Amino acid sequence: MTAFTNTSYGVKNIGTTPTPIINGVPSGTMAIASLIISNTTTAPITTTVYVTRATQSYYLIYQATIPVGGSLEVVQGSRVVLQTGDVLGVTNSAPNSGDAWVSALTAV
Repeated sequence: MTAFTNTSYGVKNIGTTPTPIINGVPSGTMAIASLIISNTTTAPITTTVYVTRATQSYYLIYQATIPVGGSLEVVQGSRVVLQTGDVLGVTNSAPNSGDAWVSALTAV
């Protein structure tokens, strides 16, 4: 039976440049249990979250609006499974406009 370990990742000050939250799953698989993006500015922002596999990006959410002081739970209730080499990334509409937190299960 496969054993899993809980892991978390945090990224601060996400801006307009694509930012990896998980920069390549090292080996095996990883199940994303929760992914939250928060707005840390005084204006609404939009956020885009994607998985890149090889050279192709797949959007989990595209240009979703997050209000002032709000957050968006992109993954909730189900799992997004990443494979070896996959990158989970985020881009916001304004510089230094948000933080991200991911909770994941990694096969060990």
